[in-house]
Amino acid sequence: MAEDYKLESEELDEVRPLLETAMAVKKNAFAPFSHFHVGAAILTEKGNVYSGCNVENASLGGTICAERGAAMASVAGEGYSRFRTIAIASGSDEPVPPCAICRQFLSQFTDGDVPVYLVSTRTGVVKKFDFSELMPYPFIEF
Repeated sequence: MAEDYKLESEELDEVRPLLETAMAVKKNAFAPFSHFHVGAAILTEKGNVYSGCNVENASLGGTICAERGAAMASVAGEGYSRFRTIAIASGSDEPVPPCAICRQFLSQFTDGDVPVYLVSTRTGVVKKFDFSELMPYPFIEF
């Protein structure tokens, strides 16, 4: 079950740098169509942090979400690696989880018990989920 926090909470001290990275990269989002800016930061099992922001495209199908951008940066940076923690920042009142395509994409690198932190930069509300709560039945092989 999801846990709710406020950004100022001491319980978030360990993950605060990852949340701050997601919030900072959110400012770089290119969202001229939806005006919905998202930032993501991923901590890999090798201890590296990779970030991404959403980049929209007039074709819409060419749009890349922040979560997939961060995942692609991690693969480009260190090759295949499992994810240890994921942080996603958005400016909505309530924190927003990844879209279905991003959940499927992340499942290729993420175990079910990986914590996913969602933060609202507007309200400071933080929600924590295990990845399996967001993606209970991933399609990971064929």
